[in-house]
Amino acid sequence: MTASGAPRREPPHDVPVPSGLPSASGVRPGEPAVFPVVPPGLLRATVPAQASRAAGVRTLVAECLARLRLPPEPLDNAVLATGELFANAVGHGSSGPADTITVTLERTGHELRVTVADASAVLPRPRTTDPATESGRGLAIVAALSDDWGIAPPDPGTTGKKVWFTLVLRGMP
Repeated sequence: MTASGAPRREPPHDVPVPSGLPSASGVRPGEPAVFPVVPPGLLRATVPAQASRAAGVRTLVAECLARLRLPPEPLDNAVLATGELFANAVGHGSSGPADTITVTLERTGHELRVTVADASAVLPRPRTTDPATESGRGLAIVAALSDDWGIAPPDPGTTGKKVWFTLVLRGMP
């Protein structure tokens, strides 16, 4: 299902993940940054389903996307929307301390797709919230920041679901 009603485009299941790529913070001052050619599979990370891991996930996504030389707004939107999906997966998609969440970033042409997968089959649903409540706005934030979002079934042989969003990379080579 997609938020816009457009047909769902499933990402490939066997996306290669580059390892050993330099972090954006690993460049010494005064030296030109040299970034590798970025393949469609930018990142696939599996992390413990713990709220304390959210900052690390946001940092990892920001460093990975910095290699694309995205303008600040789409980079910030991707990091914030990923953080919201990760928080939802921790809060609503995990049942115990041994659970994990997989975050996948893919670039295809002029589109960035971020997918957050957890082991719960319970589907997320947007909620109408009272202005005084502190939670319940995650999917509304994702919808506002992205060009599209939706829910996909888990990878073959696994349980749960994947929640994804896309950003069109305007003005990118």
